Amino acid sequence: MTGLGRRDFLTAGAGVAAGAAVAGGAGAVLAPVAASAHQAPPGVRAAAAPFHGEHQQGILTPVQRSAAFVALDVTAASRAELADLLKTITERARFLTTGGTPPDPGLTAPPRDSGVLGPTVVPDGLTVTLSAGASLFDGRYGLASARPARLRTMDAFPDDSLRREVCDGDLLLQVCADDRDAVTHAVREIARATRGGMGVRWRQDGFVSPPRPSGTPRNLMGFKDGTSNPDVHDAALMKRLVWAQGTGREPSWTGGGSYHVVRVIRMLVEFWDRVNLHEQENMIGRRRDSGAPLTASAEHDDPHYENDPTGDVIQLDAHIRLANPRTTASADQRMLRRAYNYDGGVDANGTLDMGLVFVAFNQDLDRQFVAVQKRLAGEPLTDYVQPFGGGYYFALPGARDSSDWLGRSMLA
Repeated sequence: MTGLGRRDFLTAGAGVAAGAAVAGGAGAVLAPVAASAHQAPPGVRAAAAPFHGEHQQGILTPVQRSAAFVALDVTAASRAELADLLKTITERARFLTTGGTPPDPGLTAPPRDSGVLGPTVVPDGLTVTLSAGASLFDGRYGLASARPARLRTMDAFPDDSLRREVCDGDLLLQVCADDRDAVTHAVREIARATRGGMGVRWRQDGFVSPPRPSGTPRNLMGFKDGTSNPDVHDAALMKRLVWAQGTGREPSWTGGGSYHVVRVIRMLVEFWDRVNLHEQENMIGRRRDSGAPLTASAEHDDPHYENDPTGDVIQLDAHIRLANPRTTASADQRMLRRAYNYDGGVDANGTLDMGLVFVAFNQDLDRQFVAVQKRLAGEPLTDYVQPFGGGYYFALPGARDSSDWLGRSMLA
């Protein structure tokens, strides 16, 4: 929607943003909720993930059970309205991830909250991560010179079947929580508050299965997914693999952000389920039951490719071998993954529609995700997967404190 003035824009999207307090801000009526571990058992509400800091939440945060990925087209009419939009998203995310009681609007005004979570908003381990797509840096808002150096419309790789109507977008909201209702509530409240400044381009919901029986959760092909993720507790490793430094070709404002890749991949499960287990395991390079490499006995064992140089045990074109060759040259190509399953019911032909929302954070889009994706081209698994949506984005640096907002440095 265009033609809204700055005051009208914020009034139209006020929801609870105008009246709800920001934890730690002036006039606050909400007490911050103490932080605790994520992935609480069903029925146990997780506490708040920290909102402020150099980096956004939802990147190194332990993966929650439920997620929504919402790509947005910005309709704000000016740079000033874009700033107001980003401030509003920040205010809403800060409140929703902290939790508290929305203010009473009075007898004649609409409620300041949908009530989906009851009279008091609970954090439930909620994280809201905001990322910018390449199209935000066109001529509309004077941001062309601020575009992250490697940010672009998502590449179409040889084995893709991209539908561009469910790709890309000016902004991406990654909303994750321990329970489905908390994700739904957050998406709804942010949409209410920003109606005048952006509209949904595409959305994909996802879920993480519990470990069965233990270890890394499984994808819908039945295999453990994310076994070789880098250690998020290793700050030096995260600095090398995840966080942009704002140096070299990159604009200085990008420091503390990360290239955010989302790929929605349909799994042709009805064909996959007809393949014998031995062939499935050879395509992946791991045992389905334990997740162990075919050359080892436990999930996190090193496959030691050097002892299998001709691929007699783990095929040379097995997925794990191509994705992570475990060489000195490929060490800096690793990326941090936050994968989610999706189940979309059936398509128009009555075929099961389900698969993977592949999510990865990278310091360098080309050095990491793109290099790995090119290596995977033509792997045997491509007969059973069909990437069709998603995009490349840049996760903005974090909001440092209660007076800061996501995107401030980008617009400075």
